Formats: sequence, structure tokens, C-alpha cells
Amino acid sequence: MTAASARQTMVERHLRARGLRDERVLAAMGSVAREAFLPPDLEAVAYDDRPLPIAGGQTISQPYIVALMTEALALRPHERALEIGTGSGYAAAILGRVAKEVDTVERIEELAASAAEKLAEQGFTNVRVHHADGTLGWPGGAPYDAIIVAAGGPELPRALLDQLAVGGRLVMPVGDGRDQQLVRVTRVDEADYRREDLGAVRFVPLIGAQGWADPDDPVKRAPRGTIPRRTGGPLVAPSPATRASTVARLIAECAVPIAAIDSAPLDGLIDRIGDARVVLLGEATHGTSEFYRMRAKITQELVLRHGFTAIAVEADWPDAAAIDRYIRPGRPTARPWAPFARFPTWMWRNTETAELVEWLRAYNAEARGAVSFSGLDLYSMYTSAYEVVRYLDRVDPTAAQVARERYGRLTPWQHDPAAYGKAALVDRMRSCERDVVAMLRELLAKRLDYAAQDGDEFFDASQNARVVAGAENYYRAMYYGSVESWNLRDQHMFDTIARLLSHRGPDTKLIVWEHNSHVGDAAATEMAVRGEHNVGHLCRKAFGDDAYIVGFGTDHGTVAAASQWDDPMEIMRVRPARSDSYERLCHDSAVRAFLLHLREPVREVLREELVEPRLERAIGVIYRPQTELQSHYFQAVLPEQFDEYIWFDETEAVHALAPLPDRGELRGGHPLLL
Repeated sequence: MTAASARQTMVERHLRARGLRDERVLAAMGSVAREAFLPPDLEAVAYDDRPLPIAGGQTISQPYIVALMTEALALRPHERALEIGTGSGYAAAILGRVAKEVDTVERIEELAASAAEKLAEQGFTNVRVHHADGTLGWPGGAPYDAIIVAAGGPELPRALLDQLAVGGRLVMPVGDGRDQQLVRVTRVDEADYRREDLGAVRFVPLIGAQGWADPDDPVKRAPRGTIPRRTGGPLVAPSPATRASTVARLIAECAVPIAAIDSAPLDGLIDRIGDARVVLLGEATHGTSEFYRMRAKITQELVLRHGFTAIAVEADWPDAAAIDRYIRPGRPTARPWAPFARFPTWMWRNTETAELVEWLRAYNAEARGAVSFSGLDLYSMYTSAYEVVRYLDRVDPTAAQVARERYGRLTPWQHDPAAYGKAALVDRMRSCERDVVAMLRELLAKRLDYAAQDGDEFFDASQNARVVAGAENYYRAMYYGSVESWNLRDQHMFDTIARLLSHRGPDTKLIVWEHNSHVGDAAATEMAVRGEHNVGHLCRKAFGDDAYIVGFGTDHGTVAAASQWDDPMEIMRVRPARSDSYERLCHDSAVRAFLLHLREPVREVLREELVEPRLERAIGVIYRPQTELQSHYFQAVLPEQFDEYIWFDETEAVHALAPLPDRGELRGGHPLLL
């Protein structure tokens, strides 16, 4: 794909499909070469809808945010604009396409010089770059018809408000590191301004005289996480290396060491979880043995000591249901297909999971089926449709025939569900949306009749019908942009959690196993800037302190992963963490494994130090070490993501079980080991 076609795809998929309508802004986004403002090694991902790293520890904003903020300015061709925070120069170039003249101010001299050079190379003669304190604006060019600020400040700088022309608009993120709102201020007259909130965002801090303090000048007002220190007399700030060393020492002092997983000191963690109703256990990869084994240990302790009665994992509903039937006495086990037989098989078909399943089966045999096991994900469109028909064959053969006809329209895409989304997008007549939604509604309309025969089996069938409807929607959304499809998937998983709690009863307490990217509060990461939410964020909103979130991390070792989707599993070497990451701080603590409490830490100064945004690593079922920075790192605020963090400095890959065939009669026995 050429750069020009990639730009147009970005405009249609990530901008227009998400509601942006200003044709001049969309035309600008489609004409400016984003790759020209990026380091050469990032050209391949230039039109991904995400922020990317540039020099000076800064980032280039994701295209959607650049377009959204520019559209919010409502610029007309004859108007003049001021930008605060030049960065790479990309957003200034977009402004240069829609405004008559642009002044842009950058506080980092290296970035200002680089941006000026790149803008000149791209022919932007109407954009002037200035190296100065952006919080003070650019008085020599005032008044401006529009001012845009690409960093979050504690309040609206007085200098910028004064430099706004009557009728002019200022768009800027306002708030602290955790809670920022994108606001638009219109100057009504010389003394009055009208403010509008445009939504939650997360930006780097706006540093300057009328913003947050420079980390190298703590005499000024500092946001949470920037702590002045005294050395001898006047306040001074340590160098970045010295400060990182200090934070690593604080981690070592506050952490609870883990000598071995089997004897891990979990009393404090279990006590802190207390009466929480939902505990979310993360993982930094989908293929690390220590993460699985520690989650299993915590799960067992929560079941034994706090009466947790349900487990829900990042797996498809029908696959997890096969586990549930095996561990709960009295549930039928026969299924004409093998669970967890599709990519990535190692994620649940491993010895670590198999050992937990056997423990749950033994516990339930003694406790009479106390703990259930469920899947939260929605990829199983066809298996779930089969399960709905199979259930209806038993309880309502007439309805089963209707289900066969409706779900039958999905079969052309059975071996490539993602292709269904494209087909439905191109030709709405091929969409099965109405059929799958109608099937779900009719199933739920007969809930009293069906549930009377077998409540658990009806709940299972109705959830499978929800999965089919959710998956159909998800695969269509994939072609409108990653944000919408991500949000649909995590909303589905959260809704499943809520239904499980309701179905299992008011005393149910649930343990969730998912990746850090799903359970860590999205509001504390760059996901919020992209407009994404996740399971952890939704749980915190719904349950407050009754949701307890545990994150995991590692520095180096091995991991089970693939190079591309559907490729064979490999045992890959995990690179040591970057120097500007949370993982490096943990590694430099020199504690090989530990638990670190973050909600109410032993020393508040640790939380204050950790609350400064840093990079964090996430490895899913795909690992690409050669592009690790752009593929696997993201900005986050660790103490706002998680209530607890568990660290293993060196880790090893999960121990995968032999693959199973896609089909094959299963009539009992361990569903992972057959």
C-alpha cells in the first residue's frame, strides 16, 4: 500500500467513520505525510491510529486526536492559529492546511529545530516555529483566532486567554495526570469566556510558568508525582538517572519479596482484597508460566479464604464451558468438538492451566460444585451458534430449525470470520445483524419456559446467543476502526461479568483472568486518549473499591508467542526492558520477585514517584522484538492502573500441551489433556 492510499484509509477508517465531518480537516489529514515527521524506523506504522515516540521523550499524537482537536477549532481559511507544543511538527502541518497562518511554540529546543526543518522540507511557508515557554503563548502574534494546546495543564493559562481574539476558540486538555478533560473556550467579549467540555483525554503535562513545573525546576508548582528535594540548602531536582535510582530503591524498600510461588507471602494481598466482589488478575504476556502459576495460587487462596465462587477468563464462552462441565459435578460433559483447538492454543492449553483445572475439580467434588469457570470473549461466533442450535434441538425443535436458517447465513465465512465484517460493510444486504439479534431476542423471550427445564443450560445457551450477536457486531466494527472494535469487545466482556454475578446470585464473588491491557484501568493509560475503555475501567466505574486490580510484569526471559496471527507457537526471548519504563525501575530494584501494594502503599512517596507517566510493556499472543517500542510499549500511570503489582524479573514460557484436532467426540475426562 502506498503512503497516499494509507492516508486515505486512515481518513476513512479512523476519522470519518468515527464521526469527524469537517471536510477541510479530513482533506488536510489525507494530504500531510505523517511519515515525514517520524523517525525512519516508524514509517511502517505511520498511519496506525496511535501516538508514536519521537525525540526528547515526547510523542506524536494519534491522528484521530489531531483531527478531533483541529475540527473543534472550527477554523476558517482566513484565520490565524497558535499551537502550543510543536513536538514533531505534524499537527502544525495540519493546521497549516486549514488556517491562513500558524505560529507554533515548543519548549524543547531540539524538537523546535527539527520541526522547523521538516515543515520547511514539506513546503509549509505559512507555519513559523518558535522556541519558548508555550504557557506564555506568543504575544508578538496575538490576537489569534484559534489556539490549540497539545499538553495537559492544571488550568487554562491566563496568557493564552488574553491572546485569544474576541470570537476566538481555545482547545486544550485541562486536569491532573489522571483526570483530564478536553475543553473548548470561546472568547465572547473582552471579559467573558464560554467553556465546553469535549470529553476525557490524557496528554503529557504542559510545562511552563503557567503550567506544571519543569522536573528540573521544582521551585515552581508541581503536579502530583513531581517531588521537590533539598540538598544542603536551595531546592534542586535530581538528574533523571539519579531519580530513577531513587525510585528503584523505594520499590526495593516497599516491596514484599517472593522467594517461591508455592510459598508466596500472600497474606497481606488477601487481606487487602478483603470484601472485594471482583478481583481482576492481569498478565503482561499471554505466554508466561510465572503469571499463570501466581494467578492460580491467588485464585486458590481467594476460594479457600474469602469464598470466591466464580472464575472468568479471557477465553471464548463455549471453550471455557467445557472446563466448567468438567469441574462441576452433575453437568453433562459430552461435546462433539475439542475446546481451545484454535490459535492461540497455548494460551489455555498448557500444564499450568491444567493443574488449576484439576484443583478446581477436586475442590468442587468436596464442596459440591461451588466454583464455576466461564469465558468472557466473543471470537467463537460459529461454535456458539452451534451450541445454541444444539440446545434448542433438545428443548424446542421448531425454534432450532429457525436458528439453523438464521445462523446458516454466516457459514460462508466460517473459516475466516473477519472476512464477514468486510463483506457486510461492502454489501449491507449480506449483513446477518438482524437475524442474530432476532435469534437472541426470541431466545430471551422464552427464558421462563426454557430456564424451568434447566437454569444453567439455558443461561449457557443464552450467553452463546449473545456471543454470536456480539461477534457479528465486532467483526463488522473491525472495518470502522480499532477503537470501536476494542470497545465493543471489552464492553461485551464486562457485560458478561455483570451477567455472571447476577446469574450466580448476590453473594457471588468473581475472579477475572485477563491481560493487563484489559484489566488495568484504561483511564490511566494512553488508551483514554484514543477514546478506548476496558474491563478494568468499567469494573471500577461499576464496583468502585469492590473491584481490586492486580497487574503483573517482567524484565526478561522467555515467552510463548507467535510472530504473526495463526503462525506456530515459538519460545521467544523477551528483551530486557527499556530504560524509560516501569519495568526497568522494577528490574533496578534488584528484587527478583515481589508484590507491591499501590492503592495505599506503605510509603506515600513511592506512589507519588510512580504516578509520573512512563512506558509499560504489553506482549499478547504476537511478539515482535524487532519493533518492540512501537509494537509493545505504551504510556501509563502504574499506581492508577492497578491496586497491586506483582513482579518476576526473569520468567519462562508456559508449558504448552500437544494440540488437539478441531473436531473429535469428547465424552468425559480432562478437556485439556484428551
